Amino acid sequence: MTEFYKKIKTLYDKEDLKEEDRKIFVHCCCAVCFGYPSQYLKMLGYIPTAYFFNPNIYPENEQIRRYEELKKYCEKYNFELIYETAEASVFYETVKGLENEPEKGLRCNKCFELRLNQAAKKAKELGFKQFTTTLSVSPHKVSKNIFEAGRKAEKIYGVKFIDFDFKKNNGFNVTQKIAAYNNMYKQNYCGCEFSIRKPPQEV
Repeated sequence: MTEFYKKIKTLYDKEDLKEEDRKIFVHCCCAVCFGYPSQYLKMLGYIPTAYFFNPNIYPENEQIRRYEELKKYCEKYNFELIYETAEASVFYETVKGLENEPEKGLRCNKCFELRLNQAAKKAKELGFKQFTTTLSVSPHKVSKNIFEAGRKAEKIYGVKFIDFDFKKNNGFNVTQKIAAYNNMYKQNYCGCEFSIRKPPQEV
C-alpha cells in the first residue's frame, strides 16, 4: 500500500477520534498554497485551522493582500483562521548575513524556522496537539528542509509536527486549479524582498 493510500485510510480511522485529536494547526503562507492542503486534510478526517504568520512577506501591502485573500477563502469554505504578525525587523534579524543566499538556500531554512517555531508556539498556546504547514506544496521549496524546521519546533514546544509533503500526488497542480476556480490573487514571488524576480504590483 502506497503512502498516499495509507493516509487516505486514516480518514476512517479518525472518525472515532475526539474532535480535539482531529484538529490540526496549519501554518499558511497564502491562500493559493492553502487550497489543496485544506481540502486534502479534510478528506483525511482532520479539522484544519489556518494560521497566517509571515513577517518575511514584503512589502507590507503584499502581506495584507495575501492575508485578505486567505481570509476570503477560509470564510467561503468555513475554515477557522488566526492572524498574527510581527515587525519586519524580526525576519531581517533572522536572516542577517544570508541576504545573498539563493532561493532554496540557507536564508530560506532560517525563514522556515522562524515561522514554524511561532506556529508551534501558537499551537501549544491554543491547545492543539499537532501542526503542519502549506509550505511544502510549492516546487520551489525543499520539503526536507521544511520538515527539519518543523521537527525542531516540535522538540522546542512539544506539539507534534506532521510532515505532509503536499506537492506529492500532483498537489501543486491541484492547488493551482483550486486557486483558478476561486479566482484567487496569485503572487509572482515567494514573499521576501530577496525572492522578488520583478517588482510586485501596488495594491
